[in-house]
Amino acid sequence: MARYTGPKTKIARKFGEPIFGADKVLSKKNYPPGQHGNSRKRKTSEYGIQLREKQKAKYTYGVLEKQFRNLFDKASRSKGITGEVLLQLLESRLDNIVFRMGISPTRDGARQLVSHRHIVVDGRVVNIPSYSVKPGQIIGVREKSKSLEVIGNALSGFNHGKYGWLEWDQNSVSGKLLHLPERADIPENIKEQLIVELYSK
Repeated sequence: MARYTGPKTKIARKFGEPIFGADKVLSKKNYPPGQHGNSRKRKTSEYGIQLREKQKAKYTYGVLEKQFRNLFDKASRSKGITGEVLLQLLESRLDNIVFRMGISPTRDGARQLVSHRHIVVDGRVVNIPSYSVKPGQIIGVREKSKSLEVIGNALSGFNHGKYGWLEWDQNSVSGKLLHLPERADIPENIKEQLIVELYSK
């Protein structure tokens, strides 16, 4: 599945937030990219604000338009508040769970680990980053991949008590999704109601 592979700092500057993680350039140039980025002060329309929020969510979780729309349709058919359910669906993607467990320091890195067959779900190799993890399932590192330096470095010093909906077992290098996170537990700065309003038009 294709994904955005362009300059990440440019996207982060567009939103004025480090959506891909710590960014030295963003801290120095916290204004939109381009020749007039530091002087342009045009008022954004309501539609523009809603579209911007959707784009921010897509870039944050590494999801393209068609996938995102499918997730929204699934969320709108589910019980509960549509915006919150949408974020829960994004959070339960396998690449995001691998990232949240500290197996990789970035979502892109987590996606690569999954694609390269380093991750197992309930003991079976799963190489689909968009795989939806269900509560109770155990996500771990494949036995022959446990010695990978990139994984060891990522796990070293990571605070596994950071997310209450995940449980980590250091001995087996695996964790369990205890339950889907509540909205208040999801740290991403996304105004999901704006996305709902955009798709409801």
